[in-house]
Order: sequence, then C-alpha cells, then structure tokens
Amino acid sequence: MDSRKVQEHTLFAAIKGTQVDGHEYIKSAIAKGAVAIICETIPEDVEDNITYIQVTNSSKALGHIANIFFDRPSEKLNLVGITGTNGKTTCVTLLHRLFMRLGYKVGKLSTVENTIGERVIEATHTTPDAITLHRLLSQMVNEGCSYAFMEVSSHAIHQERIAGVNFQGGAFTNITHDHLNYHGTFKNYINVKKSFFDNLPKNAFALSNVDDKRGTVMLQNTKAHKYTFSLKKLSDFKAKILDNSIIGLHLEIDGKEFFSRLIGEFNAYNLLQVYAIAKLLDMDEMETLTALSELKTAEGRFDYLQNTDKRITGIVDYAHTPDALEKVLQTIDQIQSGNGKVITVVGCGGDRDKTKRPRMAKIACDYSDQVILTSDNPRTENPDSIIQEMETGIPPYATQKTLSITNRLQAIKTACRLAQANDIILVAGKGHEKYQEINGVKNPFDDKEILRRELMTN
Repeated sequence: MDSRKVQEHTLFAAIKGTQVDGHEYIKSAIAKGAVAIICETIPEDVEDNITYIQVTNSSKALGHIANIFFDRPSEKLNLVGITGTNGKTTCVTLLHRLFMRLGYKVGKLSTVENTIGERVIEATHTTPDAITLHRLLSQMVNEGCSYAFMEVSSHAIHQERIAGVNFQGGAFTNITHDHLNYHGTFKNYINVKKSFFDNLPKNAFALSNVDDKRGTVMLQNTKAHKYTFSLKKLSDFKAKILDNSIIGLHLEIDGKEFFSRLIGEFNAYNLLQVYAIAKLLDMDEMETLTALSELKTAEGRFDYLQNTDKRITGIVDYAHTPDALEKVLQTIDQIQSGNGKVITVVGCGGDRDKTKRPRMAKIACDYSDQVILTSDNPRTENPDSIIQEMETGIPPYATQKTLSITNRLQAIKTACRLAQANDIILVAGKGHEKYQEINGVKNPFDDKEILRRELMTN
C-alpha cells in the first residue's frame, strides 16, 4: 500500500487516505515492479501486462486480501478487540498480563507497543494498517499464541484497517467527545464505534459498559451474544467500590472481595471489563481474580511516583480528552488527604480537535489549586496559539491560579518548585510517549523521567 516499498511481482493497493491518494502513485508502483493493482478508479493510461482490479473500497479489499495471504491468522486465535474513547490501552495491557500469568502465550496490539508473548514490537498507530495487522496476527499464530487482545480505534474502523479480521469478542469502554476533527460530528464518531459491534459474527461476544449512556446503543444491532458490565446498574457483570485510596482499589466483583494496586473509579471499570472478558473466555473465576490482584497499570496511565521525604506525589497520565482529564482529577480529589494542593500541568495536541481546548483548561481549573498550561505535541501548529485557545476556557475565578508556560520542560520544573508537603502534581496528556512532536520531528521527551528527576533531586 506504500509505493516506496513495492518490489518485483508485488500487488499494490491504491488507497485514498486523509493526506495522500494512492492512485497518484500507481505509475510509480508499476515502475518498481508491481504486476497487479487494486484501485477504486481505473487509470486512464492502463499499461499492458498489468492486472487492474477495480473495487468499491481499496482499504476493505486489502484487508481481506491480507487475511487470505497470511492464511487467515485471526481465525486461529481467540482475538478480542477493545474500543471506546478511554481505557483501551489499560484493558488490553491488563488482559495481556493476566492471560500470561494464567499460563498462556498471548499477543497484544496497543497504542504503547505490540507484543508477542514477552517480545516487544514498536507500535506506530493504535491499530496498525491492514497488512501489518494481519502479518502481526500471523506471527502470533506461528509463535504459539492462543489469545490476542487489541485496541480498535475509530480511525481504524472507519478506514477499514480491521477488514478481514475475525474477532472472538468485542468490548466497549465508554465514549466521549474526541477525534471530531476527523469524524466531523459526535454522531458520526458514535456510529463508527457502533459499526464495530454491528459487524461482529454471531458466534462472538459483545460486551458493553451500560453505565455509559451509549453503552446499550453499541449492542443494538449486533449479531453477537450480548453482555453488559456496570458499577451502577443491573448488568451481567457487576462491581462495587469498597475503598479507593492512593494504595489501590478494594472492590467487590460478582460478590467476591478483591484488591488491586490500580487507583480510581475509571480503573474499577477497566478491571471489571477485564474480569468479564476472562470469564467469557472460560477462565476460572478465582484464578482470574487472584492474578488480576497482582497486576500493575499500563505505562503512563495514572502512573505515579512519590518523594517520601517531601511527601509530594507525582502522577503522569495519558489523559488527552476532557472526559479522561476530568476522571483523573476526580480520582485525585477522592484520594487526596490532608490539606495538600493539586497542581495540574496540561496542554492540547496540535492538528487535532480544537473544540476540546477551552474545555480541557476549564476542567483543569475546576479541579486544581494551580494550573500550568503548556505545549503537548504541537505538531505543525504554533504551540502559543494552542495555549491561547485553551486560555479562552479559563473561568474568571481561576485567572490568578493559572500560568501559561509554553516550554513543557519548564512547565514541569515550575510545578515541582511550587509543590509542598502533601501536594499532588498531575502531568497530563502524553503518558507513555517518549517524544514531543514539533513540526514533524519527534524530539526525545519523557514526562515521567523529567518528573522523577525534578521531584527527587530538587
């Protein structure tokens, strides 16, 4: 699908992307040795000895071709896809670690990394392109994996990157405003997520969070077996929070008490969903709960460290949507003890949904004693302009407690200088990422390492 990678005797799929139309590279692909072309429009100047195959959707066709080329790997795995705005990475990571502890060799496809057993393969997208996806699934089968868990992004669903994939089950975490720059409207975003469940086979399971008001919508037209989970409503899988503190969660899941080192109500949902998926895959209940209690969170998801001498806690979280930021700050509010302050460092990514920028600033102000607006991944935008758009959401009462520091390193350093005993510093937005993208260049940058250095050495 990338004309630069074409070799002798290959098939080239001309795909209309958001930035580039692959049809413009058909001639280049043929010059490099392509002998067959998948395309939505036959070129005007067709070449002899080249096979042109016209389809209505090149991406969808490519997914089915890749599936057959790699010998239908997803049919040889118990593959479960997780979709939703927040929680995908944590759930997929927990499922991978859980099933490894239960004695299985497991594959994982996620925003942070792809893994086959313990072997790590760098991830470039939340959900890979169709060829990479089927190749990875094939490698999982060849290396003895019996289970695989993957994040399914709205972009991947809409772009048919999961075409040809056979899912044993699908699960829905939640949905909030995100990616509207791509999908146009919230309704479109919801419908794309829903289409994942609409297309599940009838022998699969569809599991949904019915505490989210769109949770039942996701299940409306699915042919799969329907299951629900909840903390607040009647459901097939139920949990109750008995205690939520800085050391973890004390839960009751399906009538059994359970302790986890994960923190916050949002992680109660994640743990319940993981438990439900394990049960639907016929895992033993007590073995599952025992193994779950030993697991840590995914990197960059409520990832915390403490300077015990200064009694200051630092938290790094990937929260980059209004809902995710609000949930993290609500959790901090619940576990905050004494008279400590909450200091939030937050920015918004460039070339992404602009409507959330003022909302992110307002949420930070509503739940924090001190807010520092800073640069996230500005990409091709001016970081100062992004911050100015965020500043329009600052309520009048919060102007005195809000700073704008474009340099992210300086913003984190300032937060650490301002912190005193019992304070909590939240650095939000980038989580596990080890870079900051500025004008197309990914510069090394690690929120957690910087926070650790500044908290521990100053």
